[in-house]
Amino acid sequence: MKANHTEFMSAEDGVIVVNDTTEYSARRFYGFYVSADAVVARIEINGDTATDVKADYFTTPANGVKANVTITAHGDDTFSAITLTSGEVALILA
Repeated sequence: MKANHTEFMSAEDGVIVVNDTTEYSARRFYGFYVSADAVVARIEINGDTATDVKADYFTTPANGVKANVTITAHGDDTFSAITLTSGEVALILA
């Protein structure tokens, strides 16, 4: 994620709230804020639909993430899809 930090923190391009178990892939996003405890089923980056990168972001991917955590993409990457098992996240759009 090479976005300007001020743009990212102010969510200048907007947010999308994901609160169901349907994959969201309509827009790319720099990161996401976990607004309610969540279990992430799958994360994709840079449009690569063949690779789930969840293990690159969570040491124990099967565990949940507590509310009030912000996850950002590494380096020049942008997230291109996310699927939840439960919980709610706010995607910070790219």
